[in-house]
Amino acid sequence: MHKKIGLLLIAIMVLISSLFGCTKKDTTDLKPTISKEENDNKDKKMQEDAKEDNENLINNEDDNNTNKADDLMQSPLSGIYAPKEKVLRRPVAVMYDNHPGARWQSGISQAEIVYEFLVEGNYTRYMALFLTNEPELIGPVRSARPYFITALLEYEPVYVRCGGSEAAKSDVKKLKIADIDALTSSKKVFWRYNKTGKRKPHDLYTSMEVIRRTQKERKYRLKGNFESFEFNKEDLDLDGIQANTVKIEYFKNNTTKYVYDKENRVYKRYKDGKIHIDELDKNIVTAKNIIIQRANTKVIDSYGRLAINLVGKGKGIYITNGKAIDIVWEKKTRRSKTMYFDLSGNEIKLNPGNTWIQVVKPNTKVIIE
Repeated sequence: MHKKIGLLLIAIMVLISSLFGCTKKDTTDLKPTISKEENDNKDKKMQEDAKEDNENLINNEDDNNTNKADDLMQSPLSGIYAPKEKVLRRPVAVMYDNHPGARWQSGISQAEIVYEFLVEGNYTRYMALFLTNEPELIGPVRSARPYFITALLEYEPVYVRCGGSEAAKSDVKKLKIADIDALTSSKKVFWRYNKTGKRKPHDLYTSMEVIRRTQKERKYRLKGNFESFEFNKEDLDLDGIQANTVKIEYFKNNTTKYVYDKENRVYKRYKDGKIHIDELDKNIVTAKNIIIQRANTKVIDSYGRLAINLVGKGKGIYITNGKAIDIVWEKKTRRSKTMYFDLSGNEIKLNPGNTWIQVVKPNTKVIIE
């Protein structure tokens, strides 16, 4: 009996062992398996996803670059690209004092066009046109003359000045110029700035921020509306004579000189033998383009005031990148654009950059070397 029970127990133990062995084997056989084809498909999918992500990133960058490009426009005064909202606004023309006691000027290097004209007393005066830049200090500001007004009318700017000759003041009123005159403005618009040691009347200053605010307060038109210069798409050299130095002799003791900087492809400016410095940032004043415009000039009163005829035709010189060519100019009316042509009758194209326009008498000595 005991023998039978023992055999039965042994049989049960063998059966249990067999069952557990099958269970373990089945568990091992049921592990998930991935074929080589499935692995390849997974890798391919990951590569495609990465490629798509990269393309989306590139497209987003392109969109951002396009948006940036869409926000820029070429300035009609300098040909340089700047934010659209600045390019589309109305220019500002500032009368700058150039008496020896007024030097140097603040903010003038940020102007896109600057005129230099003779005034009474064998001196010259500047009129600077601003559009995209905003100097924090501008001055010294000085008075108007009729020929400055003739020059500025084609740009339809806001005109910043301190008084003027009787003829100039009459023009401002008659021609309905958007005028900001220090003589009729508060000390919040113009102020005396004598930290440089200058004295009256050579110490009157303002700023572009104040000018733009005053423009809005007086409800002057904000948008620009004028015909621009023609500009080259890229910086080009003239087929002309060598022009490494340009010296203009307004009078024996009143000269303007430009010296070509080959490395930077601009002209460094000198006044009466001294390098021209911007008082604001201490940088040397430079010019990319120089136009010498010869115009009939005569004294009209006992104060030595001048009449400079800018309506009509005349001769001139265009200078850029170390070269110079002869040109002719034409202005049909006071408000019309001054056209500059080469001797073949083609309108000249300026290189992108700032321009100094030197208005001189027909017989003024100009030395180009």
